Amino acid sequence: MYNFTFYFDMDGTIADLYGVENWLEDLINENVRPYAEAEPLVDCEKLINLIASWKEKGFSFGIISWTSKNGSPEYVKEIRKTKKEWLERFFPNCFNEIHIVKYGTPKYRVAKNFGYLFDDENRNREKWNKGKSFSEKEIFNVLGW
Repeated sequence: MYNFTFYFDMDGTIADLYGVENWLEDLINENVRPYAEAEPLVDCEKLINLIASWKEKGFSFGIISWTSKNGSPEYVKEIRKTKKEWLERFFPNCFNEIHIVKYGTPKYRVAKNFGYLFDDENRNREKWNKGKSFSEKEIFNVLGW
């Protein structure tokens, strides 16, 4: 259906996980609170409008985000659920693909299409081989706002 997708990481890219007090302690203790309480790092309304505009032109949008570094299968399941709820709260019906995958999974292996990746981690951008990659600071420049 689509042959070009704009992919977004979540934590540190569109969601301010690292700005949530005690985020690391909570993740170590298998508490999903930081994923639920993270504030957006972008202007949601602006991004939603840009996504709608690009979708009208036939492009798709996806999320490729990792679960925590460690955790039980139950915790990983709860992370996936919580991240999807966060996306629905701040970016309802925006993403054609949502992949919440095991920490460290190469993101290019998950992407269904050629496209751009927006990610705050340099190593993910360097390994992206499905198109171009950009830092989280470049989202609005690349999408043309």
